[in-house]
Amino acid sequence: MSTATRLLATRAARTHRRAWAAVFAALALTSLLLGVFGLTLASAGLGHARVERYAAADLVVAGDQNTRYTAKPWGSDPETAEAGLTERVRVPAAALAVVRKVPGVRAAVPDEVFPVGVGGRAGVGRPWGAARLASCSLSEGRAPRAADEVVVSDGHSRQRVRLGDRVTIRVHGADRPYTVVGRTHGPNTGTGIGISTSTEADVGTAVYFSTAQAHRLAGHPDSLAAIGIRAQQGVSTQQLYERVRHALDDKHLKSVGRRADGDSARLRVLTGNGRGAAEFLEVAPARQEMLGLLASVAATMVLVALLVVSSTIVQALQQRAHELGLLRAVGATPRQLRGAVGREVGRVAAGAALVGAVGAVPAYVGLRALLHARGALPEGFELPLPPYLLAAPLVTAGLTILVARIAALIACARTAKVRPAQALRAAEPGTARRISGLVLLFVGFSSAGTATLQHGAAAAAAAGAATVTLVIACALLGPWIAQGALRVLGTPMRRFGGPGGALAAANCAASARRLGAAITPVVLVTAFVAVQLSAGATLTHAGGGQAERAARADLAVRADGGLPGDAVERIRAVDGVRAATGVLRGTVVLAGRETGSPKLERLPVLGVTPQGLERTLDPDVTGGDLRALRPGTVAVGGDRARALDAHPGSTVTLRFGDGQEARLKVVATYERALALGDFLFSREELARHTAVPGRGEQVLVATGHGRAEQRAADALARAVPGAQVLRHPEPVRVEAGDQALGEVVTGAAVGAIGGYTVIAVLSTLALITVGRRPELTLLRLAGAGRGQLRRMLRLEAAATAVTGLVVGAVAASVPLLAFSLAVARTVPYLPPGQAALIVAVVAVTALAGTLPPAWAVLRGRYPGAASNSGAR
Repeated sequence: MSTATRLLATRAARTHRRAWAAVFAALALTSLLLGVFGLTLASAGLGHARVERYAAADLVVAGDQNTRYTAKPWGSDPETAEAGLTERVRVPAAALAVVRKVPGVRAAVPDEVFPVGVGGRAGVGRPWGAARLASCSLSEGRAPRAADEVVVSDGHSRQRVRLGDRVTIRVHGADRPYTVVGRTHGPNTGTGIGISTSTEADVGTAVYFSTAQAHRLAGHPDSLAAIGIRAQQGVSTQQLYERVRHALDDKHLKSVGRRADGDSARLRVLTGNGRGAAEFLEVAPARQEMLGLLASVAATMVLVALLVVSSTIVQALQQRAHELGLLRAVGATPRQLRGAVGREVGRVAAGAALVGAVGAVPAYVGLRALLHARGALPEGFELPLPPYLLAAPLVTAGLTILVARIAALIACARTAKVRPAQALRAAEPGTARRISGLVLLFVGFSSAGTATLQHGAAAAAAAGAATVTLVIACALLGPWIAQGALRVLGTPMRRFGGPGGALAAANCAASARRLGAAITPVVLVTAFVAVQLSAGATLTHAGGGQAERAARADLAVRADGGLPGDAVERIRAVDGVRAATGVLRGTVVLAGRETGSPKLERLPVLGVTPQGLERTLDPDVTGGDLRALRPGTVAVGGDRARALDAHPGSTVTLRFGDGQEARLKVVATYERALALGDFLFSREELARHTAVPGRGEQVLVATGHGRAEQRAADALARAVPGAQVLRHPEPVRVEAGDQALGEVVTGAAVGAIGGYTVIAVLSTLALITVGRRPELTLLRLAGAGRGQLRRMLRLEAAATAVTGLVVGAVAASVPLLAFSLAVARTVPYLPPGQAALIVAVVAVTALAGTLPPAWAVLRGRYPGAASNSGAR
């Protein structure tokens, strides 16, 4: 039996090389894309923050940069959700004395980090004592001793600073001259712990102060940023870790700040690659977001692969339905038939999967380079690729082969199951298929309706589920959708298409199942790409519109190293200034439940000075009064207020970026939350919970226009020395920390999966056309001209494209409308250029999949000879 099976598989593979070429392409792309996302997901799982500042430290004691929320889901044990914090959680100063007494500790070095401005550029300030934790040494000069002495790094300086030079350094908005007494070289120590420095300073990215002066400038006398520990000779890292951990726990020392109940906030003792988490605070939250995003994309990819591969293989075997039925009629057993088809598909799948697996590694390297080039990854985020991870594409290749074998069994199930005589007859779509399609259609619409009642990520998830369900429903209902489409398109094709149009209408009406198979991949590519592109574009478009309408300021004032504490008062006192608002950016974490399970949501927010706010930044207040905004209060965006049942006078509980929990009174609600965030705080309140109060702050200024604006700009430069005065500033808009990452990953996924499904469309249509060659040859022998057949094929391709586009647009628009109404209170938006590109790609692909495979039949005077010459 195995010999017969092997013979059937070998002969079929040779005979149908062109049909299997389309399957080979689809499977190779499946393996490639699954391999790329598998590698990226595995690399992100091993990802960590780069170790720079503490490269020479054996251990690092740091605050707990995670917050937790425990709740009991319905009928289940308690679960705990965890979210990373982007503001530095500090270490109590008392921990330093405890650590120094631990046996085996050679040195315990306190560290600080704070932003500085030098020559109009951003830099980072540090205590000189902590430089040894990064193996930094003096290249010339000496260590700083006095409060007005500094050492500068020489690895990134734009202009060389000589020993003895006096430089002006701005810290917390105050300028002060310092004497350069030394220069240092070593690892790149200019990146700050939780401080993003966009460019290097003129005197280098790192500026080292005396230890006492650095701790004074940091502004936290009772706490430290971190403690670096070096072990005595002969003491292992593991031994020292256990001793330090025990000593800290024995003294009941915890991270600085009041946490929520159940959020322990233990001090962390970091070793190995974990030490980098004390330097680059944004890496851990970004890694969590990246894993979630990649898992979602990978799940979508697997689902799309199942649909596309199954469709392609089923179509390839559908063209041979009579051949398989004949094999059954001449005595082939069901087991032999399934075995032959399985071997045939397995041979194609094995080669295709290996080709895709080989291409997955360079494709992953390209994706990682794109992430870095677009700034989608936070500074210091390392994505390792150890040698053993290179085997991951082989795993996804095995998954591809498994999908192909399952699809092959499904494709030949009926032929292998029915009687030999019945196997020769084409099967009509059954009642079970229609009922299943209608049920899924109902489920899809219901899921879209659910999305309108959700908020944020829950609405996006419901809309995504609705899209997938509706696409599958359309695939099942394809023959009936095709029949309905032909009732609409058949008349104009007959009336305006001439003889070719009449032939096209007759062929489509007689082969609704074939047309249904053709439109399924078109529906898939249209719906998937439209949803992915439109969801982000809708939020961006709506948020941008809100930001434009909220903008009232004529000028903005900012400064590297921070603005003075009284900058807003100084600016308001300038002649010609009608209003001035300090704006500070930060994050909060909102604890809640989703389907009963605990959930922590990190949100970008703004802190503002409320006096005259609506003259510089108008949130469109709908209830309450923003003038009442002060510490202990909050204003809430309209959608979030409805979700929390919050209103002026009620209270909400939030966790700030440093993990501290607060119960705040709601004083106002507003509508422009897409641009300004779901919560507005007083600047004073938000500054209390930032690692460096005033970091990244700007002051929005409303003035007169024309000459009055210019005079005010000149006066502001004099009132706040060293500050930058920007005319016509960009509208203020909050951005989620993972927005750039989401845009790059989603863009890559849309491009890859969109291209993949386009190839699936091409392959499916090409297989259908190849299977119709005998039919086209018969039409030619019956007297149909080549021009008439070309017109018929073009009209059929147009009918396929139009039907697929319309059905795909409907399948996309229903969940998109629900999502956009729930999240943005607007209709979906898709840039016209992107919409035109989708239509053009589908139209060109439909023509390319229909006309070239028929050329062998359409050329030459003798159709029988032409057909025979191109049969293979």
